[in-house]
Amino acid sequence: MTFPPETLLFIAAMLAAGALAGFLAGLFGIGGGFVVVPALASVLTMLSGSDAAATDQIMHVAIGTSLATIIFTSLRSVQAHAKRGAVDFEILKSWAPWIVVGVVLGLIVAQYMNGHALKVTFGVGVFIMAWHFLFPFLSKRGPLSNEMPTGAVRGGLGSFLGGFCTLLGIGGGTPAILIMTLNGQPMHRAVATAAGFGTLIAVPATIGSIIAGLGQPGLPFGSIGYVNLIATGAIISMSFITAPIGVHVAHSMDSTKLRKALGLYLLLTSSLMLYSAYHNAIQPKNPLRAEAAGAVESTGDVKHPAGKKAHGY
Repeated sequence: MTFPPETLLFIAAMLAAGALAGFLAGLFGIGGGFVVVPALASVLTMLSGSDAAATDQIMHVAIGTSLATIIFTSLRSVQAHAKRGAVDFEILKSWAPWIVVGVVLGLIVAQYMNGHALKVTFGVGVFIMAWHFLFPFLSKRGPLSNEMPTGAVRGGLGSFLGGFCTLLGIGGGTPAILIMTLNGQPMHRAVATAAGFGTLIAVPATIGSIIAGLGQPGLPFGSIGYVNLIATGAIISMSFITAPIGVHVAHSMDSTKLRKALGLYLLLTSSLMLYSAYHNAIQPKNPLRAEAAGAVESTGDVKHPAGKKAHGY
């Protein structure tokens, strides 16, 4: 069985993305979404060429696939932390319903967003996280409370966390840790429990991404809905190998320098995503097709519906 060059390039790129995602996850203690989403978006954009339908689906597939990989990485992390008794399952149980509500809302909102809007959302969200790591003023002020939020505050924060992470394709470890440490939870317990938040977000979000993408045009080869199985398998397999390497490197670095390095990485990632969004927005779509369509239309032989003409069909 032979694969076309485009498929082999895609697999190789996803193996590389998985290796980088695993390394950074071990190095910085973050989920792979900050690596997987931009890597998938870049590779799929390159492979899609001038296919307008495929171009518009790229960010949906990148986010859905990222969430699918987080299921496995977060479960592995929860299992490891649970063996040490560090995971607070009571927090996860009480927050789970609200997180799922947020995920559902995020999936609904995503259906009304095109690829450009999702790129901007990802870029802005990651930009905010970058400034948190570069200038961690919230972390330095100490706990605001000695107990986790309850009632309407818990519902609001949980729903926001679920929706925000679903739109970005991330597991929510960083904002979850921030919420827990600001409410009196020890850092080790917060890190361990935050991995469980990733599972709570990723499972319903992945299922929703598959359902939402069924039957959509322009999906990459190997996709079920908005989840690409080839990319998911490649990323997971490589991240399991490289994560321990990142952990080893992290223990040899100063924690302050580590935070600054993560902040700079996220700042670069957000800048590239925002540049891509606005650069593509001002580029003419399929100019040769548009010119040909205009020539045919000028003869009066064919009249194109306005909606299709706008999309370059």
